Amino acid sequence: MSFFSELQIRSHQIESLLCVGLDPHPQDLAEPTPDALLRFCLRLIEATADQALAFKPNAAFFEAFGPEGIKVLQQVIAEVPSGTPVILDAKRGDIASTAEAYARAAFQNLGANAITLSPYLGRDSLEPFMKDPERGVFLLCKTSNPGAGDLQNLSLEQNGQPLYQKVAALAQSWDTRDNLGLVVGATYPEALGQVRAAAPKLWILAPGVGAQGGELADALQAGVREDGQGIIFPVSRALSRAADPRQAAINLRQEINQAREAVMKAAQSRTPQIASLQTHSMHDQTKPDISLVADGLLAAGCVKFGQFTLKSGLVSPIYLDLRRLAGYPNLLRQVARAYLPILNNLSFTRLAALPYAALPIGTAISLLNGSPLLYPRKETKEYGTKAEIEGGFSAGEGVVVIDDLATTGGSKFEAIDKLSAAGLQVEDIVVLIDRQSGAKEALAARGFRLHAVFNLGDLLDYWESTKKVPADQIEQTRRFIERSKPED
Repeated sequence: MSFFSELQIRSHQIESLLCVGLDPHPQDLAEPTPDALLRFCLRLIEATADQALAFKPNAAFFEAFGPEGIKVLQQVIAEVPSGTPVILDAKRGDIASTAEAYARAAFQNLGANAITLSPYLGRDSLEPFMKDPERGVFLLCKTSNPGAGDLQNLSLEQNGQPLYQKVAALAQSWDTRDNLGLVVGATYPEALGQVRAAAPKLWILAPGVGAQGGELADALQAGVREDGQGIIFPVSRALSRAADPRQAAINLRQEINQAREAVMKAAQSRTPQIASLQTHSMHDQTKPDISLVADGLLAAGCVKFGQFTLKSGLVSPIYLDLRRLAGYPNLLRQVARAYLPILNNLSFTRLAALPYAALPIGTAISLLNGSPLLYPRKETKEYGTKAEIEGGFSAGEGVVVIDDLATTGGSKFEAIDKLSAAGLQVEDIVVLIDRQSGAKEALAARGFRLHAVFNLGDLLDYWESTKKVPADQIEQTRRFIERSKPED
């Protein structure tokens, strides 16, 4: 997966936008030695590892110790727990051949996952760092230092916009592998908002909260994306100089999340349709924002491209594995919310979730809208009640079937037969994604209505427009859908 897909997965998993800066200022070391440098960093990593979305060592403080310092930097990066990205704050920038060497040094020799770069030499100076989608780049755009405006605020002749806005727009167009972000200081919330408008999907590294005076709430208001993601707050001295760095990290992560929640609620109140979806209004008919779910599914590995044999026997160039949703609670919540506009317009007493992928989805929906849940077992119990249907119900009640995907409709018929045999009434089936391979037509032929939050074609259009998936894979999947459509 791409660097920012991995980053977003971790952000969802630990609910954090906090990046722990490893900036060993000389006055913070017990003594001016490489050993003290190492101890400083390892202490901070150990204290904050479960709170940190990422770690950001500043190369300058290590390079100041010469070869021994570089060795310590390599050790420090190696000690960061697996799965936690390391952003090397090196601010490199040079011609392409030199950039190749810098990229090898950062990614291969030191083992960093991402790096900060200067855009001043143009795209070809960045390409050696960007060519591997799994390695990330944060491009200096509007930095947090007082003198940033000397160059970054200069107006361009053709449209009068400041240079940093041009950098943001270029970065948006250059991000073809989902591994290019921006550095914008939290000390300049107005500029942060302008950059977010110019680059609505990119991740922003926003230094300046804490010692430099940036206000967290203002920065979130200006820079967070509509999905509550897309911004990272690197903090160093406020943690390393705290009496209890671990508690300081816990407090700061909670403060960020509380401020984020307040910003998102305020945004919802200004957009009633989105607000009603996220507060689970029983009268909501709004179609959910495709980007929130589509980006999350891709980032969580619920969507894979290649060659896969489906349960139906069809060989598909795309594989949708929504069982993985159980491991991503925030994404699972978003997916469950996406079902609500359809469910709010159906008549039923209970939800019937199909094992196994739809069980966590059905449970999440039940918790959101209060509908009681049952599920038909795949295998009848050979002990106890020997029940085929789990969950309380009475014969004659109407149920709506909840599943993750629809392909040909075969698994739906198996479940409907069990539910009907127990005296339950089924008219509607709701899935997250219709693969458009004949399920809707097959179900309709037997009197059932299939409702899909998204058609697979809708998702492909979105991933193509945002360049999240290579064009050839999109085209292969479209051809597969066309071949799989039932004949009239």
